[in-house]
Amino acid sequence: MGPRLRTKRYPLALFRSELHLVFGRARSWALLGVLAAVPILIGSAIRFAGGGGDAEGFLGQVAGNGFFLIVASLALSLPFFLPTAVTVMSGESLAGEASLGTFRNLLTAPAGRSRLLAAKMVSLALFCLAATMTIWISGLIVGFVLFPVGDVLLLSGTTVSLGDGLLRALGIAVLIAASLLGLAGIGLFVSSLTSTPLAAMAATFGTFVVLGILSAIPQIDVIHPWLLMYGWLSFADLMRDPPYWDAIGRNLLLQAGYLAVFYAAAWARITSRDING
Repeated sequence: MGPRLRTKRYPLALFRSELHLVFGRARSWALLGVLAAVPILIGSAIRFAGGGGDAEGFLGQVAGNGFFLIVASLALSLPFFLPTAVTVMSGESLAGEASLGTFRNLLTAPAGRSRLLAAKMVSLALFCLAATMTIWISGLIVGFVLFPVGDVLLLSGTTVSLGDGLLRALGIAVLIAASLLGLAGIGLFVSSLTSTPLAAMAATFGTFVVLGILSAIPQIDVIHPWLLMYGWLSFADLMRDPPYWDAIGRNLLLQAGYLAVFYAAAWARITSRDING
């Protein structure tokens, strides 16, 4: 009974270890600190510039309602800051272990290679959520301190309560976190191919850049719906009454597809990897 109980508990211990590895490093907190600074910089610039100027969209509404600092900060972080953070964490996930020489011990542990990979992917998913929630919380605090707050005017022209707006902003943070899972899956696969973390990070970010370039070429718009970031901006549909779910659903399916393909590729790689690799 004793050995069997220890075997059952080991996956949980492995998951706790992965969480500590992701959130216990100074690099992780530095990345989250940079993300937390985004709403501070945006809010301070608007506040001390005397308003939103000629800005359009969510950014242009921040001066009149601090609530919109949350949504604007998430939107402005999505093209670069959030993907960069996910690139760093996912690229280091397996390659970092290999570079430190701890990968061999992990592969021979009772949890097995499949459970190890699953623990790392779940930890990366939680980091994606932590990243977007860091911006959400920072935007909430800064927006409420620097600007007036009140009922929220949606894109459809409907006005809802502040509480309703905050719930929608929370949903936006969760949707953006889910939108980053495809990139995290790519990074996990690339990380399984090398023992050099910097190379894995560079290759993952390079893949993200290439996909972004392809998304900007109108002559190949036939493939755009299949590219990773095609539906990333669908989060704005939560700011309508009622929300438009079609684009959101397509984006989530696309991210699930990318995640499934590259997670399977990473699994195939580490389950066939030499124990000394």
